Amino acid sequence: MTNKILMRLIALVVGLLFLEILIIHSKNEQQKSVSNQVQTARIMANGDLLYHDGLYMSALQADGSYDFTENFTYVKPWLKQADLVLGDFEGTINPDYPLSGYPLFNAPQSVTAVISDAGYDVMDLAHNHILDSGLEGAFTTADAFKEVGIDPVGVYENPVHDKAPLFIKNVNGIKVAILSYAYGFNGLESNLTEKEIANHLSNLDEKRMKVEIERAEKEADVTVIMPQMGVEYRLEPTDEQVKLYHKMIDWGADIIFGGHPHVVEPSEVVKKDGQQKLIIYSMGNFISNQRIETVDGVDNAAWTERSVLMDVTLEKKNCQTTIKTAQAHPTWVNRTPKGTISPEGYPLYTYQTYILEDFIKGRKYRNKLDEETKERIDTAYKEMNAHVNLKWK
Repeated sequence: MTNKILMRLIALVVGLLFLEILIIHSKNEQQKSVSNQVQTARIMANGDLLYHDGLYMSALQADGSYDFTENFTYVKPWLKQADLVLGDFEGTINPDYPLSGYPLFNAPQSVTAVISDAGYDVMDLAHNHILDSGLEGAFTTADAFKEVGIDPVGVYENPVHDKAPLFIKNVNGIKVAILSYAYGFNGLESNLTEKEIANHLSNLDEKRMKVEIERAEKEADVTVIMPQMGVEYRLEPTDEQVKLYHKMIDWGADIIFGGHPHVVEPSEVVKKDGQQKLIIYSMGNFISNQRIETVDGVDNAAWTERSVLMDVTLEKKNCQTTIKTAQAHPTWVNRTPKGTISPEGYPLYTYQTYILEDFIKGRKYRNKLDEETKERIDTAYKEMNAHVNLKWK
């Protein structure tokens, strides 16, 4: 080999090495740039979408269809501000079963299109009413939400629970894991085998929950849990709730959006590893027919028409994600007589959820209220803020 050829080979090798160094440097700079970027995601979540028969009777149109649009008239502008909206649909959607309210909930499928249009992205189906129209009804409910682009969580058809990946949503570059669990299924699980329950549903099995939450801690940036437990109409969490939700935080949960009691229970800020974690023990009824006029013999009946819209901002910086802000917006369900009667002989109403910040004194919708309603929601707004007592620093 001549010296000239040898020199060329050396020059080529040196050039390739230099090019590789430049590529590695460029990749490192890009990775450093990405890690230094601040990414944010705004999450909103609410409690029960509880479609009693009064709601779908009132949504019935002359042509036999159902229109639930009015339920979300005042909610939709809020939800559209979020990057991720989570809800809890407390019932089933099974076209092979008759429509029904309490105690076996089964709503018209058309409700899902309106829920999707309102802005929801994920729907929690791990609750005590998911077997109200059988195991097949759990599957048809999940499918009904999938058809309108909403991801259901808490029901597993194929793959079954143990083989399914964790549900993780990428929101503006932040990976958000969402897990949901129900305390039970109103005894209807007795119609299923243990294998069917384990394969298709999500309950408060501590061993399984611990494994899943610890996995989520590793696979996602933030872990959100939507558990259903507690005592109906009780304004304070039980000792069991407090103990289990704190365990969830210990296992890796960052946010717990609780449900089931049909009333709002307080929030709690928990410090772990130098960061603040958020618990709201129950978010209450976001839309339902439960209220002072309909819930007899319950001391806290006024609280069944109240709820909160949780509003949380996440921030990811230097590969670490934290909860930057957290708010609980009080809500209230308004029910106004339509002056008409259903074919079954029941009075019909317009049901609308109000975000109360829009209706208190000095706000844009105040003039839409009569004096009695003003007093009712002013009381709700004051009592809710004091009760939830969310102080995020």
